[in-house]
Amino acid sequence: MLRSRSSRRSRRRSRRSRRVWGALYGGSSVRRYAPDGALDEVVELPVTQVTACAFGGPGLDRLFISTSREHLESGAEPEAGALFACVPGVRGVPVREFAG
Repeated sequence: MLRSRSSRRSRRRSRRSRRVWGALYGGSSVRRYAPDGALDEVVELPVTQVTACAFGGPGLDRLFISTSREHLESGAEPEAGALFACVPGVRGVPVREFAG
């Protein structure tokens, strides 16, 4: 399980306001941005090619992170291509059903 870097204050604020999470391909991380665009949390990964992230689990409290091994040399970054998970201390928002 990965750990994220953030302050308690930013975790509390996340429950009240929307934040955006994004995978940083080539940047070995997933980052969370505040509504004003400020970087307010980073989840570091042991691989460079981070492809996507999504909240899941029964309480939407786990952040699942996918990675790629495409174009890597054989033996480089042995964990590349794996699915990682962390518990960042905030919950995701349920997906709205298609209305029609």
